[in-house]
Amino acid sequence: MNLYNSNRNREWRFSRFRAGGEATLTKIYRAIGLMSGTSMDGIDVAPIETDGENRIKRGNAMHLSYRRNFRARLVKGLEDARSITSRDQRPGILSALEWEVTRNHIEAVELLLKSRHLVKRDVSLIGFHGQTVLHRPENKLTVQLGKGEFLARQTGIRTVFDFRARDVEAGGEGAPLVPVYHQALAISARLPLPICVVNVGGVANVSWIGDGDELMAFDTGPGNALIDDWIWRHTGEPMDRDGRTAASGELSEKALSELMDHAYFAKAPPKSLDRSDFKLGPLEGLSLEDGAKTLTAFTAHAIARAVSHFPTPPKTWVISGGGVQNPTLMGEIKNCLEGEVKTADDLGWSSEFMEAEAFAYMAVRSHLGRPITFPRTTGVPHPLTGGKIVSPPAT
Repeated sequence: MNLYNSNRNREWRFSRFRAGGEATLTKIYRAIGLMSGTSMDGIDVAPIETDGENRIKRGNAMHLSYRRNFRARLVKGLEDARSITSRDQRPGILSALEWEVTRNHIEAVELLLKSRHLVKRDVSLIGFHGQTVLHRPENKLTVQLGKGEFLARQTGIRTVFDFRARDVEAGGEGAPLVPVYHQALAISARLPLPICVVNVGGVANVSWIGDGDELMAFDTGPGNALIDDWIWRHTGEPMDRDGRTAASGELSEKALSELMDHAYFAKAPPKSLDRSDFKLGPLEGLSLEDGAKTLTAFTAHAIARAVSHFPTPPKTWVISGGGVQNPTLMGEIKNCLEGEVKTADDLGWSSEFMEAEAFAYMAVRSHLGRPITFPRTTGVPHPLTGGKIVSPPAT
């Protein structure tokens, strides 16, 4: 069912406090989240309705794939980004890419509005993550390509962007950001705690959610990024579709051991990764299939290693992100984890669009001045809101 079945912008709804039963007026925002992750395959566009707390209603999301030659340019842009020393620098092709990234996101918003029979007044906010090309929190440096002001002007919708910068400037890791949304979903669904929500995007991260306000999060290691890079290098294809290549390969225990020997795994959280922090060197000499198999196992083993940092083991693991679409990877993950393993879809959530939904949710929290990062998710000294808010020109 279409979430937005009316052109009227209904932002106010009545709810009731459980304790006293007195009526209170709660503002519900309609927001669109935009996410282009480290897999660099395209843009997820997801609408939600939320109060910025634990009331969440998901809409019909969509994906806009990047054109093949544009993804190749993004890969080149990652190389140019290595020379960045300040957030405003755009060496090489990055300046041109930033405009292209923004236009692609504008196109994605317009397609969603058209396909869902919406007009701009139906939407209060856009959460625009942009395309990460560099993440170096140890240098207080994180760079996401995207012209937030231009997107707001072209769509006519108030836009929140540059979500990570304030956290990094305050000494945080700037990642992961999605845990605050994971926590809201878990509380809304009244799931038995503790649980762990795993997002397997380009980089994989975990959110450990305990009783009360207990929330802990960190990046576990590569998600799909190394697998994608391996397949791209050998075949020119953007990913191992359905895990077919890995399924036909043999595991290299030696290469896996070398990969798992990385110093990152011994580091205590909070901690985060850049897409390029892990290299393909240990796979030298392996066949296409054996390399894919080994990298797939690496992602799963890295996720399993995370449990050593949790206060207590989770009762349930919930897997989300693009990795859910890879049955070979899901099989490896289930073999590595102890406890019940579900997908986000099993709970009625969205494995595919959870991150985009999260940036819609965080846009509302940013608009309300509520925190999106916390000491045990990013290492920021105190709960902190984030994002820059820009309104379109008055018409």
